[in-house]
Amino acid sequence: MNYTAILANKELKGYFNSPAAYIVLVIFLLLGGWFFASPLFINNTAELRSLFGIIPIVYLFFVPAITMSLISKESSSGTLEILSTFPIKESQIIMGKFWASMGLIGVGLAFTLIHLITIMILGSNIDYGPIFCGYIGLILMGGFYSAIGIFSSTITSNQIVAFIISFFIAFFLFIIQFSLFFIPPFLTEFFQYLSIGYHFDNISRGVIDTRNLIYFLSGTALFLKLSISILESKKWN
Repeated sequence: MNYTAILANKELKGYFNSPAAYIVLVIFLLLGGWFFASPLFINNTAELRSLFGIIPIVYLFFVPAITMSLISKESSSGTLEILSTFPIKESQIIMGKFWASMGLIGVGLAFTLIHLITIMILGSNIDYGPIFCGYIGLILMGGFYSAIGIFSSTITSNQIVAFIISFFIAFFLFIIQFSLFFIPPFLTEFFQYLSIGYHFDNISRGVIDTRNLIYFLSGTALFLKLSISILESKKWN
């Protein structure tokens, strides 16, 4: 039996049984729509660049909001202990939660495709390469932030605390690229590589470099692995 898929399906349905998911999705889409429509009507420019510029910022709030309860709620309600009595591995619990959050992020991104359809209707000489890569970058970034959010939800049973921890880790990774002026030159390259925005910008330009893929995939794997380890340690305490 594929417990990961069962858990992911259960969590995804749980999202849509709660008004909070709809509220977060509506805010996500309104902000994305506003920043897409502004250059369209003000500058008469049909492009997705502004959308790819604002979604990483919206992610800073959107992803922690949808991941903060994934483990912490189970911990505070005691259902995590019940879940541990089933023949299910901690890795399957974490991955089930991860794919559920990715499913909700995917739904949010799918709605933004209406903006792509709009520029296909209104625009001309559209370069689809950066658009395709931009969406790949948003999916990878969403996965990285989701892993951070699940990690934060694993280390505390308080959802608000989980949100704050997740936000600050994601914000730190996001803000690094704007703080390189304050970093000693011999450390600049290192901190630049840590910056999530640096790697997203590279991908959204239309070039998928192996170094950028390794950054997102290894970062996601690291936080998921940490989450699994913490869950395993809780089982034996």
